[in-house]
Amino acid sequence: MDESPADLRFRVALYRVHRLGSMRFGLLDRFFPDMERAGLADLAAAGLDARTASEVRRAQQETDPDAEMKRLQQAGVTALAAGDPRYPSRLGEIDDAPPVLYVRGEWRPEDEWSVAVVGTRRATAYGQQATAALCRGLAATGVTVVSGLARGVDTIAHRTALDSGGRTVAALANGLDTVYPPENRRLAEEIVERGALVTDYPLGTKPRADFFPRRNRILSGVSLGTLVVEGDYQSGAMITAKYATEQNRELFAVPGSIFSPQSRGPLGLIRDGATPVSSANDILEALNLTQLGAQMDFGRAAPPDSPDERALMRVLSREPQHVDVVARRSGLAPPVASGTLALLELKGLVRDVGGMQFVRVREESADYDLAGTDGTAS
Repeated sequence: MDESPADLRFRVALYRVHRLGSMRFGLLDRFFPDMERAGLADLAAAGLDARTASEVRRAQQETDPDAEMKRLQQAGVTALAAGDPRYPSRLGEIDDAPPVLYVRGEWRPEDEWSVAVVGTRRATAYGQQATAALCRGLAATGVTVVSGLARGVDTIAHRTALDSGGRTVAALANGLDTVYPPENRRLAEEIVERGALVTDYPLGTKPRADFFPRRNRILSGVSLGTLVVEGDYQSGAMITAKYATEQNRELFAVPGSIFSPQSRGPLGLIRDGATPVSSANDILEALNLTQLGAQMDFGRAAPPDSPDERALMRVLSREPQHVDVVARRSGLAPPVASGTLALLELKGLVRDVGGMQFVRVREESADYDLAGTDGTAS
């Protein structure tokens, strides 16, 4: 059922006024019970300066709210007004929450358990490896990975989440009828299928350098915490970290080489109190999410109760392995391994991340022995 405000189409139309940002829109929201009835004199009384009030009035006269809503519908975009039950609840808590959030795909209730992963566009080999390992662990546990669709760390974060069978959300610095960088168009479409693209910029808005820092408040705002993988002192990742701190969100950083410029930002954050991480479990424990995968996807996970199931669990890990490899390592015939994996997936203990590749869902030990056949933890 659509529970949007009755005047949503007028909010969408007014939000096209360039000078009417979050703060000024908030003045109107508090003054008018219905945006449709906001007259020029009333706009000034609400606290708008004369120039902004004049632009709002002109937009009211020249913009067709129904046509704006039709454009969104044709583009497959949903507009969520602040206060809508579908609007991300944590984002609504920040001081500068977007009055209108545009969504392509679907923001789901489980996306409230999300972590923003940010970093440089010029990730080192170490940064690429760290991003993939950490995002794989987050996604396999049921945490939604949030990032900005940029080159480098962002792209790796989204791609890893998808390849691990998880959900991911991308916050953009432009309208949702544009994908930037253009080489990420296919990735963006995959995100729409298994997550969402979100922005507070109307359709037709092209990316600009000054839009990206403002966008970053959404990355941290929707998330329980923000992880900075790599970035120099003046990087966009550090802007996101600043927003996270102001929004009272948990802040995490990946330790790196003292000789690498790309590690200056994370090392500085750790010095100032950010939590250093070496595994996804460090983040999950800090956010009390270690049980999330079993709780969200399958309810209470049942332990393996047959020798075949226990044999598979001994060789599975958080690294994807092809079913043939799992069968060989466990000593089971391929048909037996395949059928048993299906049962374990129903129990919430493993996940098929695509291409017949399987991972163990939970990081922690349960009531069964996770020791590998060689006596070491897998």
